[in-house]
Amino acid sequence: MKGFIDDANYSVGLLDEGTNLGNVIDNYVYEHTLTGKNAFFVGDLGKIVKKHSQWQNVVAQIKPFYTVKCNSAPAVLEILAALGTGFACSSKNEMALVQELGVSPENIIYISPCKQVSQIKYAAKVGVNIMTCDNEIELKKIARNHPNAKVLLHIATEDNIGGEEGNMKFGTTLKNCRHLLECAKELDVQIIGVKFHVSSACKESQVYVHALSDARCVFDMAGEFGFTMNMLDIGGGFTGTEFQLEEVNHVISPLLDIYFPEGSGIKIISEPGSYYVSSAFTLAVNIIAKKVVENDKFSSGVEKTGSDEPAFMYYMNDGVYGSFASKLSEDLNTIPEVHKKYKEDEPLFTSSLWGPSCDELDQIVESCLLPELNVGDWLIFENMGADSFHEPSAFNDFQRPAIYYMMSFSDWYEMQDAGVTSDTMMKNFFFVPSCIQLSQEDSFSTEA
Repeated sequence: MKGFIDDANYSVGLLDEGTNLGNVIDNYVYEHTLTGKNAFFVGDLGKIVKKHSQWQNVVAQIKPFYTVKCNSAPAVLEILAALGTGFACSSKNEMALVQELGVSPENIIYISPCKQVSQIKYAAKVGVNIMTCDNEIELKKIARNHPNAKVLLHIATEDNIGGEEGNMKFGTTLKNCRHLLECAKELDVQIIGVKFHVSSACKESQVYVHALSDARCVFDMAGEFGFTMNMLDIGGGFTGTEFQLEEVNHVISPLLDIYFPEGSGIKIISEPGSYYVSSAFTLAVNIIAKKVVENDKFSSGVEKTGSDEPAFMYYMNDGVYGSFASKLSEDLNTIPEVHKKYKEDEPLFTSSLWGPSCDELDQIVESCLLPELNVGDWLIFENMGADSFHEPSAFNDFQRPAIYYMMSFSDWYEMQDAGVTSDTMMKNFFFVPSCIQLSQEDSFSTEA
């Protein structure tokens, strides 16, 4: 049942109709309470299958190239490879991970905006030819080290030109594209298409209108230089909701019909990452320490519960130097849930949640309302599948959380209907009856 992100020998429990993910989490909370209270993930691989079906239903004309750096767990990569997605890789290690699954080089694109020469050479060696580029220096590196490279010019979109101060943005301007096309011609580098990226934080779907118009301009410009353009990459930025996917499709579908019509020989691809994996993983963390503070110490976020009432700081056994690493650069996309049962009329107190490092940056939730918790209680964070699986820091012998993979039988059948063909993955599945009795090694009581 248990696996780590670099352990390909994972196993997946098939849950019968009498068992749900909540039961599984309850049982692992009980097991970890007995054995050391380490944080752990539960991954519902069926949600990845559902996301793929949703993608096929809404935007079937766009081929997804999953962004590997978002979550490179072997179970995730294998199930996506079996479903037939492509892969967008940022490094040699990611390319190697994907190719070990038998993914052909044509289904891999190298998307790092700042490429090491050694990694460009590796891509050339293993036949990964499609890569992105947004400046002359990168173009020259590619020309020197990858004679068969096929380049997508990465253009900036309106949501990130001159964006927030301090944000590092990538993509060239439309004005600079002609210069890059001239350079590519001189360097004998093939330009085959255009990439743009609209951030998931961008609320204006109108940005796609301008981005697609600009992309069409670059296609026409490239045609003047004699380049054969056959690929458009509309990037990532998909939040995972069907509504957002349909909203984006509503905007781009008629524009694709005009600018890049079917039959024009232009392949439309995208780079969804968190779209596929965010909702598939739930993280359980344990309260390891607690402080009582004055309520007025909390300056924002939650309405005060009364100045005479205490407020609490809770320290958990996972933080920004582990599974909450993305919290350093963006807002947390999940609300903590208390695992233990408590009464509806139980008082709620202003609380903040911290990682174990006692570092001022290691704050997970600045202010929220929770019942009073004790050391040893558990909190559950949903939507933790994206950007949570990096190597942890060496702080305090921090242990990487175990990952327990699950899937319902109905999702398993849906996966078969979707045409999954990976024999190796099939070997990793085993049946979990409703009493949640696992293997002898993993078995535990269902009573807490």
